[in-house]
Order: sequence, then structure tokens, then C-alpha cells
Amino acid sequence: MQSNQLTRVFRYGGTTFPDPDPSSPPDAVRHLLSQGYPDLATAVVGAPKVEGGNLVYELERAVGTKG
Repeated sequence: MQSNQLTRVFRYGGTTFPDPDPSSPPDAVRHLLSQGYPDLATAVVGAPKVEGGNLVYELERAVGTKG
């Protein structure tokens, strides 16, 4: 039996980001990425999905109301 390590990546829209800190929880990575991409500051981290050899976390824009 062989075990493969999945590589964690984060996806927002059409952009895929490599994991800058594999030891951090996904929400901390979202916060770290938001420094360069302000839209991610309010994004929600979705459940991970396995795609090939990657564990993909979708970062979804938070939907809210104004006013």
C-alpha cells in the first residue's frame, strides 16, 4: 500500500495560490493572502476537495447586504 501526500492549494476565482504556510490552518492562510488580495479579507474558506494530487480550498466571496 502506498500513501501520497496531498499538496494544499487555495483557489479564488480563476487564480490558484500555493500554500504559503502548510502548518497554518486554512483561515490563517486566507488572512495571510488577503494582504496582497484585499477581496480575500472577507472571503469564506470552503471545504477542501481532492483534485489530482492537490487538496484544493475554494475561497468564496462573502455575500452580504448593504445598508
